[in-house]
Amino acid sequence: MTIVEMVKKYLWIFIKYFSMLFFSFVAILPIVSCVITAFKTDAEYQNTNVMTPPESWLNFSNFTEAFSRAHMGRAFLNSVIVVVVVVVGSVMIGSMLAYVLNRFKFPGNGLIRNLFLFATLLPGIAMQVSTYQLMYQIGFINHMYGYIILMMGTDVMSIYIFIQFFENISTSLDESAYMDGASYFTIFFKILFPLLKPAIVTCMILKGVGVYNEYYSANLYLVDQKLKTVAISLYTFTGPLGSKYNLICAGVIITLLPALIVFIAFQKQIYSGLTAGAVKG
Repeated sequence: MTIVEMVKKYLWIFIKYFSMLFFSFVAILPIVSCVITAFKTDAEYQNTNVMTPPESWLNFSNFTEAFSRAHMGRAFLNSVIVVVVVVVGSVMIGSMLAYVLNRFKFPGNGLIRNLFLFATLLPGIAMQVSTYQLMYQIGFINHMYGYIILMMGTDVMSIYIFIQFFENISTSLDESAYMDGASYFTIFFKILFPLLKPAIVTCMILKGVGVYNEYYSANLYLVDQKLKTVAISLYTFTGPLGSKYNLICAGVIITLLPALIVFIAFQKQIYSGLTAGAVKG
C-alpha cells in the first residue's frame, strides 16, 4: 500500500467517524438541554444559560406541576385511545385496500392508484379549509370519533407500503387456497395478513408516532379541554406574556417516557419487523 492510499484510507476513516460523532452530538444536544432545563427552578432558568446544570437534580416540582396544570393524565388517556384506534384502523383499511388493488384487476384500478398518489402530493395545510368545512357540516368537530376517522382517512402512505409488500407475495398462494375452497376473506386474513408483519410494524411505527405527536389537527378539531391530547397539553405554558420553558421541558420528558417504555418493551419485535421489511423490499 502506497503512502497516498494510506492517507486516503485514514482520511476516509476520520471523516466517517467525525461525521458520525458530529451528527450524534447535534441530535443529542437538544435532548440534553431539555433535560437540564426541566430540573431548573424559575430563578435558575432566568439567570443561567440552557447548558448550565441545575443546583439540584432532585427537583421534581416542575414535573408534578406540569403534569397537574396541563391535565396530562387525561391527555395521555385521550392520546392512547386515539393512537390505538387509528393505528389498528389504518392497518386494517390500508392492508385491505392494498389487497384489492393488487390482487384484483378491474376498470379504474389504475385511476384509483393515481388518485391516491395525487392525494399524497397535496399539501395538508392547503386542504384544511375544505376539510374543516366538511368536518363541520357532518358534525365531527370537537368529537373524538370525528378526529379518529379523520386521522384514519388521511393515511395514504400505508396503502402504498402494503401494496409494495403484496408485490413480493406470490399469487400462487391465493390461487391454491381458492382452489381448495377458501373465500377471499379467508385468504386475506388466514394466509396473506400474517405474511404482512414487516409492513404492519412499519405502518404502526410511522402512523403511531405521527398521531401521537400531531398538534395542528388535534388543536383544530379537538376544542374541548377534556379532549386534549398530549401534544396540545404542552402548550398550556405558552402565552402572550411569555413561556415557562422549564415546565415545557418537564412536560416534554413526561411525554417521551411512554414512547421510550413501549420501544424498550417491544424493541425485539420492532427490529425484527423492520429487518424483515428491508430484506423483502
